[in-house]
Amino acid sequence: MSDIDTEIRHTTPAGGNIFADLGHSPEEANKLKLKSQLMVEVTLWIQQNGYTQKQAAEILSVSRPRVSDLMRGKIGKFTIDTLVDMVEKTGHHVTLEVA
Repeated sequence: MSDIDTEIRHTTPAGGNIFADLGHSPEEANKLKLKSQLMVEVTLWIQQNGYTQKQAAEILSVSRPRVSDLMRGKIGKFTIDTLVDMVEKTGHHVTLEVA
């Protein structure tokens, strides 16, 4: 028998913000959510195209270690501007909706 507690105490609803649930201020949680969405888009693009990190780095005009940071989800190492630039270099476009 395991002593690991596996009881689910809270789930973030679809469309919710996990970063707010983790205790970040509303402003910071929104920034982190936006960054994570941009990171996911670029990561999926790399995976769907079967690019190596080196190939992706060349296309995105960044270093291979930078792509590694992206793929590992190191969100604190990226600005929103940098991530928007990366998304644009994938051939996709970023739009903003203010609600």
